[in-house]
Amino acid sequence: MANFDFTKRDSFGSKMGIIAAAAGSAIGLGNIWRFPYIAGENGGGAFLLVYLFFIVVIGVPVMLSEFVIGRSAQRNPLGALKNLAPKTYWFLVGFLGIAAAFFILAFYTTVAGWTLEYLYLAVTNGFQGMGADQMSSMFEQFRTSGMRPLIWQAIFMFFTAFIVYRGIKNGIEKYTKILMPALLLIIIVLCIRAITLPGGGEGLVFLFKPDFSKLTANGVMQALGQSFFSLSIGMGALITYGSYISKKDNLGITAISVTAADLVIAILAGIAIFPAVFAFGIQPEAGPGLVFITLPMIFQQMTGGYFFSLIFFLLLSIAALTSTISLLEVVVAYMSEELNVNRKKSTIIGAVSIAVLGVFCTLSQGPLPGLRIGERNLFDLLDFSSANIMLPLGGLLIVIFAGWFMGVDKVFDELSNGGKLNARYKHAFLFIIRFIAPIGIALVFLNGIGILNFFSGGDL
Repeated sequence: MANFDFTKRDSFGSKMGIIAAAAGSAIGLGNIWRFPYIAGENGGGAFLLVYLFFIVVIGVPVMLSEFVIGRSAQRNPLGALKNLAPKTYWFLVGFLGIAAAFFILAFYTTVAGWTLEYLYLAVTNGFQGMGADQMSSMFEQFRTSGMRPLIWQAIFMFFTAFIVYRGIKNGIEKYTKILMPALLLIIIVLCIRAITLPGGGEGLVFLFKPDFSKLTANGVMQALGQSFFSLSIGMGALITYGSYISKKDNLGITAISVTAADLVIAILAGIAIFPAVFAFGIQPEAGPGLVFITLPMIFQQMTGGYFFSLIFFLLLSIAALTSTISLLEVVVAYMSEELNVNRKKSTIIGAVSIAVLGVFCTLSQGPLPGLRIGERNLFDLLDFSSANIMLPLGGLLIVIFAGWFMGVDKVFDELSNGGKLNARYKHAFLFIIRFIAPIGIALVFLNGIGILNFFSGGDL
């Protein structure tokens, strides 16, 4: 039994700090390249409308459920479920979230390290004179080389651990209040430049013009999945951050603010990327190819391209860092509170343990291709299992717990701050997390593991 002194537990010191930290957790690399791409490929504005619907109907309520659980117990995910449902097995849901954070951070820092490599190349003008084939070859050689990706991965983990090591108020809150406005400023500058490019208007049409003929059943499932995963739901981060929120703060407003920030950044990323892609006559690609091959080539053809490539990869690095901070905090909170290891030691032990697994994730991409189970290497295995199994399963069990087992009085007490707030939405919230959200999340889960293969295509 841990002997952690909860009376001395750190917490956020301001509403801005809460929103910056939670929004930073939600806003990651996926917002910068994945959201704009899948929106464009699935009917543009049509996809955005469906995505917005799912964000409101499922994303916000599930996020709010995690905040409610965290603030009510004022514990890490495992401790919160153990505190709210003693002598039951619900604590295993908290453990699932902690495990998900551990595994995600292990492979996420691999990709985060790539952003530092490309930030370095941007600073040194390393893209100069390269064509598409050269860009592709350079990225592939770097990704599979082993040593350089490992160095950047270690540097990224160091920055992550440094911020978490400083604590909640003097570490996470202090730095996210700097990083998040910087991220917003950078992406606005990129947007202004992109929409002023000759021919850039086609990119905005691609992203925003509703084309329902392209919105397939699979596109709807992607919108549902994106609304779920983009908010950092199911990995313990929001329960952990929720536990640091003051009893005076309005959880409903906080959840809406965080969700709005996540949505705005995702849309701005599309505005920043696709006008540039179309202005230079290049068809958009998914994933790392768009970010690490196509865009660097575009930047060197653009007036002021050196500056814009520099701030773009700085943007990517910041987005990655605000997410890795929240993931490491989940592990550190668990170790310090449940295992009674002081915060500084917990940060070091947690960061080193995750980094060791991360090394093998990185090496499985190149020097050690034999690190695989079945058809997937270690990197892909952790990516698939966390995104398709651990997160949706954790999110599903969280809303079931909040809706059916936590107790209506406790839930309403948190939403209304002990009766001080009206919280007129509370009955609608309870209905959604009891009936609507579980069905939606179950569909994401079953589709992700391949059981509902009939969603893989076809027009609506």
